[in-house]
Amino acid sequence: MRLLLPPSSARSLLQKLITAGLSTADPYQALLRHIALDRHSLTVGRRTYDLSHIDRIIAVGAGKASARMAQALETALGTRLDDGLVIVKTGHTLATKRITVLEASHPIPDRAGLHATQRLLRLTQRLTPRDLLIVLLSGGASSLLPAPVAGVTLADKQRTTRLLLRSGATINEINIVRKHLSFIKGGGLTASTRARIVTLLLSDVIGDDLGSIGSGPTAGDPSTFADAVEVLQRYRSWHTVPAAVRRYLNQGRKGDALETLKPSSRRLRSVQHHIIGNNRMMLEAVARAAQQEGLHTKFVSLPITGEARVAATQLTALAKAMTEGRSRLKRPCCLVAGGETTVTVTGRGKGGRAQEFAAAAAFEIVGLPNTWVVALGTDGTDGPTDAAGAIVSGSTVAQAKKLGIHLRSSLNRHNTYPALKALECHIHTGPTGTNVNDLYLVLLL
Repeated sequence: MRLLLPPSSARSLLQKLITAGLSTADPYQALLRHIALDRHSLTVGRRTYDLSHIDRIIAVGAGKASARMAQALETALGTRLDDGLVIVKTGHTLATKRITVLEASHPIPDRAGLHATQRLLRLTQRLTPRDLLIVLLSGGASSLLPAPVAGVTLADKQRTTRLLLRSGATINEINIVRKHLSFIKGGGLTASTRARIVTLLLSDVIGDDLGSIGSGPTAGDPSTFADAVEVLQRYRSWHTVPAAVRRYLNQGRKGDALETLKPSSRRLRSVQHHIIGNNRMMLEAVARAAQQEGLHTKFVSLPITGEARVAATQLTALAKAMTEGRSRLKRPCCLVAGGETTVTVTGRGKGGRAQEFAAAAAFEIVGLPNTWVVALGTDGTDGPTDAAGAIVSGSTVAQAKKLGIHLRSSLNRHNTYPALKALECHIHTGPTGTNVNDLYLVLLL
């Protein structure tokens, strides 16, 4: 990873803070902290497996961080690992020895993902109760594991995903729909095999709900077909999704299609889940780094959610309160927050939720001296762009006016990428190998 920040007097400090967070979220080291092998046993978290009762150890998985997780698992298990396959976002491949790494599209599933998922399922379906299946999951797995139910095509899934991503629905709501259109999500992977399962998760879901991370391929799912229909209706997508999707969900609602695996299922007794990293762990590392740099630090414990521009207004209100003497915090200080916002897209603009947050924040901190706002997607990709996020300051809006860049118009049209690029506000990391939601900082020096 090469972290490139826009020029500013705070660049060196911000580089230290961001690096501290991304380093802590590195799934390689995180996984190695949770797994240990000796001659006779394998310990994962607090659970120990007697190797004399295990014939083969197979690894499968998906997500933006799954290749990095695969590398760590190979280091931990060595020759005791028999085979494996993980699916990553295009461009996120890493070199592995025993685990095959395949690429597919994100956030819209594609045919490469469909074929890779079919290959993954063929591998798990061959396993026996004397085999151990280690599942590596991280953010992005939902899109990378397309396995449409009968009667629903990949094109149907693609259109439905596009509509939901643009609707303003939360990731949990989107996953309710996806789980009910898939053979593998909502516990489908567990149902596909007789092997014992250990799932290692790098969480990109606030609250670490096992059924939401990667749409829960090995977890029980309490949601129903009726819930999936309600999500589509709530976001006014029910009549615009393909007819095949409506038809299948209606069948399920009437009891004529198989439900997802429920939390009460006996099959789940042979499944163990371990969270190896999440957003909060990353934020705590950033807060510690800020304190070590002599900054008065406020850790915002509640996750940043909802519409990006609204969330930006709420977080920067703390900065304005400090500047106006309405806060106990004194300069120099840093507000540390994380979460995952949404953007209800209209039009065909180019950007992402972090860039939208940053652009909105720029208008909230206009004229505030020595003030910066950071919005960063920890996977290194914000929306369908090459930027990981953006940094704005109290002078960004004035600079935009000076250069003739219509930042407000760009924000209103959800077309923040070109404007922030022209203003040299972008953060670039390339693929980071991790994915634990977003990082937000407000820095006042």
